[in-house]
Amino acid sequence: MSDDIKHECGLAYIRLLKPFRYYQQKYGSAFYGLNKLYLLMEKQHNRGQDGAGIATVKLHTPPGYPMLHRIRSNAPLPIPELFQTIFREIEEVSRYQPDIQDNPELLKGHVRFMGELLLGHLRYGTQGKNHIELCHPFVRIHAQPELNLAMAGNFNLINTDELFEFVGVQPDELYRRSDLAAMMEVVYYFLRQQVHTKQGESSLSLAHILCQAFSLFDGGYTAAGLIGTGDSFVIRDPYGIRPAYYYADDEIVVAASERAAIRTCFNLEEDMVRELMPGKALLVSSNGNVEEKQILPARQRRACSFERIYFSRGNDEKIYQERKKLGYTLSETVLKAIDYDLKNTIFSFIPNTAEVAFYGLIQGLEDYLNRIKVQRILSWGNQIDPEKLSELISRRVRIEKIAIKDVKLRTFIAADQGRTEMVQHVYDITYGTVRKGVDTLVVIDDSIVRGTTLRESIIKMLDRLQPRRIIIVSSAPQIRYPDCYGIDMSKLGDFVAFRAAVQLLKENQKTYILEEAYSLCKQLQRSNSLHAQNVVKQVYKPFTVEEISAQIARLITPPGTRAEVSVIYQSIENLHLSCPNNLGDWYFTGNYPTPLGNRVVNQAFMNFMEGKNERGY
Repeated sequence: MSDDIKHECGLAYIRLLKPFRYYQQKYGSAFYGLNKLYLLMEKQHNRGQDGAGIATVKLHTPPGYPMLHRIRSNAPLPIPELFQTIFREIEEVSRYQPDIQDNPELLKGHVRFMGELLLGHLRYGTQGKNHIELCHPFVRIHAQPELNLAMAGNFNLINTDELFEFVGVQPDELYRRSDLAAMMEVVYYFLRQQVHTKQGESSLSLAHILCQAFSLFDGGYTAAGLIGTGDSFVIRDPYGIRPAYYYADDEIVVAASERAAIRTCFNLEEDMVRELMPGKALLVSSNGNVEEKQILPARQRRACSFERIYFSRGNDEKIYQERKKLGYTLSETVLKAIDYDLKNTIFSFIPNTAEVAFYGLIQGLEDYLNRIKVQRILSWGNQIDPEKLSELISRRVRIEKIAIKDVKLRTFIAADQGRTEMVQHVYDITYGTVRKGVDTLVVIDDSIVRGTTLRESIIKMLDRLQPRRIIIVSSAPQIRYPDCYGIDMSKLGDFVAFRAAVQLLKENQKTYILEEAYSLCKQLQRSNSLHAQNVVKQVYKPFTVEEISAQIARLITPPGTRAEVSVIYQSIENLHLSCPNNLGDWYFTGNYPTPLGNRVVNQAFMNFMEGKNERGY
C-alpha cells in the first residue's frame, strides 16, 4: 500500500491443556507455551507495531501468590523486548538454581510468565495515543481469583461514552480514549455482579457474563479474556467484522487473528483451523473443557473486505487466491484503458502488498493475449508463415520491477520544503526500463486512501522515466467513507475520493449540496437521530465513479508532470466476486453494518464542514 494506514490489531491466545512436564518430555522444553506465543505474535507482527503486551494466568496457585501477570512494551521492536525480558528472568532464576529447568513445576513457581493461559496482543493505535498504558492486555487484580481479569482485543467500539456512563465510571482523558477500557469496565461490572450474587458456587457462568456485556457493544471486535480461576474466552462480534480463528486438540487450544499464523506455528492443514463464527465465543473452562457457544445472535455477515485486500498476510491460501482474483478482474478494464496496446505498455506494482494482485492482473492479460494468438493462428488456415508464427508466439506481456521501496529511509528534515524533497525518495525506480515518450506505464496498488504518497513520491519518481502515460490501478474500490471498526480511516477530509467529489461540486457550481447535507446532519443531530441515514452519500451522488476517478487523477498529479496520469479503481461488484465471504464494504459504499456507523460518518462530515481536524467518534 502506498498510503500508510494504521489498522487491525493482532490477537494471540494459548491455553495449555497438559502439565508443563508433558511439553518438556515431548517437545524438549517446558517453555513450549511461551515459545509458541512468541511465534504466533511474530507471525502477526504486520498487524501491530505501536506496542505489544502479554498476560498469563497460572493454574492452582497457592493462596497469597499472584496468578495473573502482565507485561507491555511500546518500544520500536516491542515483541522481542517482551520476550527478552521474560527469558532474562528465566536465565536469572537458572543462574542461582542450575537444575531448576529439570523441574518444570518448580520453575513455574519462580517464573512469573510460566502460565497455562497466555494472551498476547499487537497494537496499532486507532482510538487513543500510543501510550504504554493503552497497550493491551488490560488487567484487574484482586485477592479473589474470580475477580482477576485480563483482556485484549482487535476492535473499535463506537459507543464508549455510553458504556462508561452505564457502569458509572468517569474516566480521565487517557482512559476515556481507550475502547478496551470501556469494554473491560463493562465485562468486569457483570463479572463482579455474578461473583457477589453467587457466593459459594463452584464455577462462573462465563457465557452469561459475556451475553450481558457484549450485547451492549456497538462495533466490530474480536476480544479475549483470562480470569484468575483459569477460565478464558475468545469472542467475535455478531457481524463477523473482525477475524478470529482457532485450533484445539488434547494438548493445546490456540486462537489468533489470522489462520495462516496458526497453521505456520503448529504445522496444520487448512481444514484443521476453524473460523470462530459471528456472535460465537470459544470458552475454555478451568478444567480444560473447550466449548464453542453462540453468545449473541449472528447478524448478516459483514466481514471486513480490507482484511483480504491488504491487512492480513498474503500467505493464507484463500487470501492469496482472492488477491489474485482482484487483479484478474481488473484486466479487461486495463486493456480498454490502454486500447489493447500491450506492445507499448509496461506493467508493474507498488511494493509490496500489491504484488499478489499484480500476478492476477498479469494472468488476465496473458489469457487475453493467448486468445488473440489462437484466433490469429486459426485465421491463417494452412497458410502459416514460420517467421510470423515465431513472432506471434514470442509476444509477451511486458513486466518490469519499476518501483522499489527504500524501507530504511527515514526523514529527519523538519522544514516543509526539505521534508517534501526527502519524502519523494521513499520510493526509487529502475532506470532503462521504459522507452521514453513511447511506453505507457501501468502500476497496480492494493488501495488508495489519501493519495499523498502517490502525489509526493511515486508519480514524481515514475515520471522521471518519461513514459507517455502513467495509469495507477487500485485493486480496491474508491475509499469514500470513514471506518469505525478498527481501521485508522476516520477523517473524511483525508480521503482523496472525498476531496475529489468536493472539488467536482465546486467546479460544477453545486456546493449547495454540501450545505444541504450539513444542514440535514445538524437537523438529525438535534433530533438525536444522527444514526438514521448516511447523509454523506449525497456528496457523491451527482457523479459517476469514472468522473471521480478522473478528478482523483488530477489531484494526485504533481505540478510539472510530463506524463498523462489516470486512475482505475476496482468495482464493488468485482470486489464481492473476488472476496465472496468478506462482504463488509462500508468504507467503499457507506453501508454500515451496525446502527451507529451512520452517526460516525455524519459526525465526520460535520467536523469537515466546521474545519475540525478530529475523528467522528
